[in-house]
Amino acid sequence: MTSSGTNSRPDRSQGGEFGAAAWELLLPAAAAPARRRGRALQSALREAVRSGRLVPGTRLPSSRALAADLRVSRGLVTEAYEQLTAEGYLRSGRGAGTWVSEAVRAPVPGARDLAPRAEDVRVDFRPGTPDLSLFPRSAWAAAHRAVLGRLPHGALGYPDPRGLPVLREALAALLSRRRGVVADPERLVVCSGVAQATTLLGFVLHGRGMRSVGVEDPGSPEHSALFASAGITTIGLPLDDEGLATEPLARSGVRAVVTTPAHQFPTGIAYSAARRGRLLEWARATDGLIVEDDYDGDFRYDRAPVGALQGLDPEHVAYTGSVSKSLAPGLRLGWLLAPADMTACKRTMDLGNPAVDQAVLADFITRGGYDRQLRRCQRAYRERRDTLTSMLAEHFPGTEVSGIAAGLHIIAALPERYGPEAVFMARAAEEGVALRPLGACGALPGEAGAVRLVLGYAHLAPSDIERGVRLLAAAHRGANGRAGGGGRVFI
Repeated sequence: MTSSGTNSRPDRSQGGEFGAAAWELLLPAAAAPARRRGRALQSALREAVRSGRLVPGTRLPSSRALAADLRVSRGLVTEAYEQLTAEGYLRSGRGAGTWVSEAVRAPVPGARDLAPRAEDVRVDFRPGTPDLSLFPRSAWAAAHRAVLGRLPHGALGYPDPRGLPVLREALAALLSRRRGVVADPERLVVCSGVAQATTLLGFVLHGRGMRSVGVEDPGSPEHSALFASAGITTIGLPLDDEGLATEPLARSGVRAVVTTPAHQFPTGIAYSAARRGRLLEWARATDGLIVEDDYDGDFRYDRAPVGALQGLDPEHVAYTGSVSKSLAPGLRLGWLLAPADMTACKRTMDLGNPAVDQAVLADFITRGGYDRQLRRCQRAYRERRDTLTSMLAEHFPGTEVSGIAAGLHIIAALPERYGPEAVFMARAAEEGVALRPLGACGALPGEAGAVRLVLGYAHLAPSDIERGVRLLAAAHRGANGRAGGGGRVFI
């Protein structure tokens, strides 16, 4: 085919299977500046193969024909064919021409966002998220600038896998002061949140021959998933009014147990002093390990803070925590305080956490920013808790609430007339209100069909809390007497 004043689509008898879609990808390359035209042509052909526009086996035009069609030199096309043949995208044979290699993989799909997202809901009462709008952007940015201005070049190399010494020292002082832990910086490991700390402990315990650990029931479903990734199964252990029941723990035969003694998730109870003592006696008698997940230990409203269990026996308690509730989960910064022989595992798990982020958190803590942030959050969350409890009392009279003295959620047990729970959940979903039933956190004795909810409030503005409770009340009134059942159920 001869060329006219503009590039024209090649004759299919010459191009064979070389389609219009691939041809259109090459046109911009042909129009590129002369000094970049060769690379542009290679990139365009490569993208045509990667994207699937040129499928394996597709025969390409001869270098002479394609050069004429694109009005470029034959040498550019020949060079492009040779380069992509060397990279494995094309193949060629004497007398057989050039074609797309069968070894080329199918096009890779675009990256998906797998971050948890709320469905199309109007109000989401599910627990676990703080108010991200309270993140101290200005103070954090100031700390970031200050750190970058003085951070030595050497600090940007591979860090100590346990964490920067300056952050471990700052965390040790903070946790000792606020949570009463025995905090030796040499036994403190910076992790990317409680999830990594828990997984690390799982690998350590697995290496010691343990194949099962105890967990609270009801409790956090995440604990089971994290230990499973380390090859360890979990055994649910019941609670009573004072905390984890120690007799079932002793009968279970496990030598490690995961607890949330300061503010049990999800019930909200604080372990009694007597129960904490018996739990430590069990650990000493069995040479066992108590994993203390202090997931929201800083948030107290109507009672004095409950000190960490680790402070009573650091040799038998591994303590985990993070800034996910106090600052933001996206920072992925947490810590593990464990017996000395356990911290070495961090060296084999990764090469450490981001040094700049660690240095910024250390600066934020030592300059008082973290304490100010906690006070700010406590004021906001206390108001939201009060709004939720008063709205429940107004619109669902007779509701029993518990776990309100601390944390970021409450337990609401509604009167029998609002059940059965499955119907209540379905009606809530129809109104666009997302709820988490207590039963989703494990077994807990109760009346069949009773409506028992874990209601998160920290991430909701007071006006959204009011709106959500009104929607629930309207859903119950509008569907009163209806068997109800269809629709989505958000858990």
